[in-house]
Amino acid sequence: MTEQENRPLKIAILAGEPSGDSLGASLIRALKEQRSTILFSGIGGPAMAAEGFNSLHNIDRLSVNGFPIKKIPELTSIFFSTRSALKKFDPDCFVGIDYNFFNGFLEGLMKKTGVPTAHYVSPSVWAWRAGRVRRIKQNVDLMLTLYPFETEIYKNNDIPVRYVGHPKALEINPDTGYKEKRTARALMGFSRTDTVVAILPGSRSSEVSLIGPAFFRTAKLLSEALNCKFVVPATNCKRAEQITRLWHSIVPNVPVIVTDSSITAMTAADAVLVKSGTATLEAMLLRRPMVVAYRLNEITYKLVSSLLQTQRFALPNILAQKDLVPEFIQQAAKPEALAKAMVELIREPQEDLMSEFDCIHKKLSLNSGKLAAKEILQLCDRTYVSL
Repeated sequence: MTEQENRPLKIAILAGEPSGDSLGASLIRALKEQRSTILFSGIGGPAMAAEGFNSLHNIDRLSVNGFPIKKIPELTSIFFSTRSALKKFDPDCFVGIDYNFFNGFLEGLMKKTGVPTAHYVSPSVWAWRAGRVRRIKQNVDLMLTLYPFETEIYKNNDIPVRYVGHPKALEINPDTGYKEKRTARALMGFSRTDTVVAILPGSRSSEVSLIGPAFFRTAKLLSEALNCKFVVPATNCKRAEQITRLWHSIVPNVPVIVTDSSITAMTAADAVLVKSGTATLEAMLLRRPMVVAYRLNEITYKLVSSLLQTQRFALPNILAQKDLVPEFIQQAAKPEALAKAMVELIREPQEDLMSEFDCIHKKLSLNSGKLAAKEILQLCDRTYVSL
């Protein structure tokens, strides 16, 4: 083994959300398999910590939705303290996982000090003005994308890019949703004949506050129309308390089960009402019909709506480049419209939709952690050569 291969690497990683924590953990495992001695530091969650990651701050402190005016002082403090700590850590490369606004600034500062930078999870440049691509080119040495359609815009702008697939496409077997449905229902006390709807309003407090009321009023309408039963996952105890309190204030006479596993909740369900995000991918991989909705606060929506350059925002629709699942944004996400779409999904056969989900699943099923780790190590190794 060469001296370069023996040299301990220092890799800085910043993930600001639970989905990024999951990706970060997968990446760290793959990196440790390919290089024996690596030190990790930055910001991550419990999944990354379980892999030996040193987190400088609690990931929950980075939780935001929309334009976080009230959290700007706290985020600014975290930003500068993280920058100072990483400067002392002296990493061989920096990997920003999603969390684009915060990571974009940090990547720019790290690159100016000579640290090569990678960004894992493409920002939605396909949905925004091209000016974002120019900033990415200034700040990022390597873009790692989860979805195949994302690479073209980077190639056209001479930004090094690699499509690595999505780790959840390998974690969730194509048969999981069918084979484990009965077990998941038994765990939650549902019978085989119950019509079960999983409702996923998001993992953050602000998300639950914004879209939870519309989702929970939709549950009332579904209960009246189809006598449905409901399960809502919560990422932690605080979120469970928030969801339970909000549910009982809006639909006190409709029973609900609050669980800690979104996968188990969706596996038990016949259909899913879900906020746009990673959960839509999970629902698709589990072969669950879904209705997707998204809401921002009104100020944020007015600021960003003029910048949108896409007609679709639900991930299955974007991946298929056509309308597979119903989607509703902002004021269109009304309980009556959501309930109507859900009733149609539950009552009508969905064989064609499941076939489309099968095709997408196959395209995403790459060993993303291993591929991403290989690219990041090559980025570090190029730095060694230049030293």
